[in-house]
Amino acid sequence: MRRRTLLATAPAAAVAVRTANAASATHITLWHAMGGQLGQILQGIVDRFNKSQSDYVVDAVYKGSYPQVLTATIAAWRAGKAPSIAQVFDVGTADMLAAGPAVLDVWKLSEKTGVKIDPSHYIPAVRGYYGVKGGRMGAQPFNSSTALLWINNDAFEKAGLDPSKPPRTWPEVMEATRAIKAKKAAEIPLMTSWPTWVHFEQFSAIHDVEYASLGDGFGGWKPKLMIDSAPFEKNLQTLLTMQKEGLFQYEGRNGKPSPIFYAGRAAMTFDSSASYGQLKKSAKFKFTPAFLPYHPSIIKSPINSIIGGAAFWPMTAPHRSDAEYRAVAAFINFRSEPANDAHWAESTGYVPVTHGGSALMKKQGFYEKDPATALAVEQLTRTKPTQYSRGIRLGGMPHIRVIIEEEWERAIQNGGSAKDALAKAQSRGQAVIDRFARSIQS
Repeated sequence: MRRRTLLATAPAAAVAVRTANAASATHITLWHAMGGQLGQILQGIVDRFNKSQSDYVVDAVYKGSYPQVLTATIAAWRAGKAPSIAQVFDVGTADMLAAGPAVLDVWKLSEKTGVKIDPSHYIPAVRGYYGVKGGRMGAQPFNSSTALLWINNDAFEKAGLDPSKPPRTWPEVMEATRAIKAKKAAEIPLMTSWPTWVHFEQFSAIHDVEYASLGDGFGGWKPKLMIDSAPFEKNLQTLLTMQKEGLFQYEGRNGKPSPIFYAGRAAMTFDSSASYGQLKKSAKFKFTPAFLPYHPSIIKSPINSIIGGAAFWPMTAPHRSDAEYRAVAAFINFRSEPANDAHWAESTGYVPVTHGGSALMKKQGFYEKDPATALAVEQLTRTKPTQYSRGIRLGGMPHIRVIIEEEWERAIQNGGSAKDALAKAQSRGQAVIDRFARSIQS
C-alpha cells in the first residue's frame, strides 16, 4: 500500500511542479486564424516551445478568419489589450506597417530585447514581402503559400488528356477545357478559388505587370492603381469569354469554392499550394499540381509567383514588460528553427519560409517522396523577384480585393466586358487607396 501511495502521488507532485513553473513564467498571447487541423498543428508548435524552456509560456487563441483577426487586433490595441503576437494575412501588411505605435517591427523587437533575429534566414520571395527599408523585417513570415493549377487526373484521362503534361499557357488551358467539355469529363472544366489573389495579384507577378505605381505600393502610401491596363483586361476577358462558353465557372470568393474541386466535380482549379494537405486527405481521385499558366502574348517566359498566407506581428500594449517582448522574440526564433519550419511545411502543405527548413526537407528526401510540395517552392524561386513580382503593398488591400470581385461578378451577371468592369474597379479601388493615404497623413 505504501508503494502504491507513493506511485500514485508522484505524478500529482510532478504536475504541481509544472503548474508552479508555468505560473511563474512570463505568459504571452498569440491570436491566430488557423482553424481545424491547421490550428492543431500550430498548437503543437506552441506546446513544443512551452516545453523547451521554463521562462515563457505562449497561449494561442483562435480568433476566426483572417479579416476577423485583423479587426479584433485593431480593436484590442485601441482598448489597450492587444495580443503579444497577431497573425495577420498578407494583404493586411500595409495596414500593419502604417499602424505606428501599435506594432513593434521585428527588427525593432530584436534591438529592444537584444535577441538576434536574422532576416537572411528567410527565402527572398518571403522575406521581401514582409520587409521594410534596408532589408529589415517588419513581421515574421509564418504560413506562406502560392497559387497553383490543380488537375483532376481522372477527368483529364476521360477527356483523352495526359495529366503528366498539364497546360502551360492560357491557349493550352482553353484547348484542354474544350476537350473536357466535349467529352463531358467533368461537370466543371475549370474553376478557381481566391479569384483576385490568383487572377490579379499572382497574374501580375508571373507576367511582370505593374499592379500599382511606386513599385506596387512598396515605395509610398499613395500609389496609382493600374488594374485597368491592357494585360489585366486581356486576362479577365479570357475568363469572361470562357464563362460564356461553359469552359470556366466562377464559384465564389476566397477559399469557399475549394470543396467543389475536392469533391471531384471539376477537372481543373486554381487554388493555394497549401490545399495539398486537404486534397491528400479527402480527394477520391488522383490529382496533379502544375505551374500557373501564362499568356505568351504578354511574357515569353513567366517569372516567380508571390506568396499568400500570413505573418506574425509583434504588438504593443500599455505596461507590456520587457520580459514579454523577450518571450515574443524567443518564440519567433524558435518558430524559424529548421526543424520547426520543416515540420510545419511537411504537415500542412505550406512552403518552408527559411533556407534551413527547405534544406532540411531536401536532406530528408521529402521533396523526392512528395514531389508536389516542391512545385510551389520552385515557382516562388524560379527567378529573382522584380519590383512587380515581390508582392503588392496597398493600404486597404482587403477592400480592393472585394471591389474587384464585385465588378467581376457584375460583368458575369450582366454580360459586361472586362474593360468596363476594370474601369469601375480602378476608380473605386483608387478611392480606397486615397482614403488610406489621407488617414496616414492626418
